[in-house]
Amino acid sequence: MAIVGLFILVLFAANLWYGSVWLAWRDVWGILTGNQLVDPVSQVIVLQYRLPQAITALAVGMALSVAGLLLQTTFGNPLAGPSVLGISSGASFGVALVLLFGGVSGIYLVSNDWLYRDFLMVVAALAGALTVLSVIVFVSSRIGHAVTVLIIGIMIGYLVSAAVGTMQFYSSSQDLQAYVLWGLGSFSKTSLTQALGLLFGILLTSASAFWFIRPLNALLLGESYARSTGFNTRLVQRSLILISGILIALGTAFTGPIAFIGLAVPHLARTFFNTSNHRVLLPSVLLIGAALSLLCNLIARLPGWDSSLPINAVTSVIGAPIVIWVIIKGRSYGK
Repeated sequence: MAIVGLFILVLFAANLWYGSVWLAWRDVWGILTGNQLVDPVSQVIVLQYRLPQAITALAVGMALSVAGLLLQTTFGNPLAGPSVLGISSGASFGVALVLLFGGVSGIYLVSNDWLYRDFLMVVAALAGALTVLSVIVFVSSRIGHAVTVLIIGIMIGYLVSAAVGTMQFYSSSQDLQAYVLWGLGSFSKTSLTQALGLLFGILLTSASAFWFIRPLNALLLGESYARSTGFNTRLVQRSLILISGILIALGTAFTGPIAFIGLAVPHLARTFFNTSNHRVLLPSVLLIGAALSLLCNLIARLPGWDSSLPINAVTSVIGAPIVIWVIIKGRSYGK
C-alpha cells in the first residue's frame, strides 16, 4: 500500500503542475507553503482551480470505490456499482429539475447567475440522491432479501431516467446542453472550501465502513453463514446500503455521475492484493480509487490544450476493459 500512497502523492503533485498553463515546480511549492513572492496569476491558477480540482478528484475516487466495494459484497454481485441502486439517477433528476424545469414549464425559475445556478445544482443533486436513498433504505427495512432491494433500485433508476428523458424532450437547447455537460462529469466545479468539506465528509463516512469489516467478510460466504455467526444481516445490509448511498450522493452532487470507478476499483484491489479480506480491501480501495481518479483527471486535462476532455470519457476507457475482463474471466465472486 505504501507504493500506492507514493503514487497518489506523485499524481496529486502532477495535477497541480500540469495544465494548459505550465508552472514551475518551485512556484507550485511556494504557493502551497504561503510564499507571497510567487506570481499572483500562478497563485490563482493553483489555489482556485487546480488544487480544488485535485482534492475533489481524490475525494470522489475514494467515495465511489468504497461504495462499489460495499455494494458488491452486500449484493454478492461482482458487477454491482454506484449506479445500480438508482442513487446516481436521483442526483440526475435533481439537476434536471434545476436545469430543465424552465424548458418544461415555460417559465425560468433559475437565475442566469452561473454561481447561483451551480449552487442550486449541487443542492438539487444531493437532495435527489438522498431522496432515492431514503426510498431504498425504507424498502430494505421492509424486505429482507438483498437481491429484491437491488432489483427495486434498478427499477427506480429506470423510472427516474424516464422522467428526466421527458424533461429533456421539452427543454430548450441551451438548458439541454447544460444538462448534458453536467452528465459528462467534471472535477472542476468546486471551490477550495467545498472540496475540503467534501473530502472531510467522504473520509468520515468511509471511516464508518471499517466498523463492518467482520460482517462484510462473513457476507462473502452468504447471508446464511453471516446469520449463523451471530450477525443481524438485515441491519448490516441496511447500514451498508446507507453508507454507500451517502458516499454516492456526495460524489455525484459535486461532479456529476462518474462512470466505472466504483465498479472497476474493487476488482483492481482484489487482483493487486490477491485477497477478499475487507481488512485489506477497504483501505486499498480508498488508495487505488484516489490514485485512479487523479490519473483520469490528469489525462482528461491533456496538458497544452485549452480545454479538457469529459472525465467520463477517460474513466470509461480505463474502466470498461476491466469490467470486460471480469466477465470474460468468469471468476467466482469472493475468490
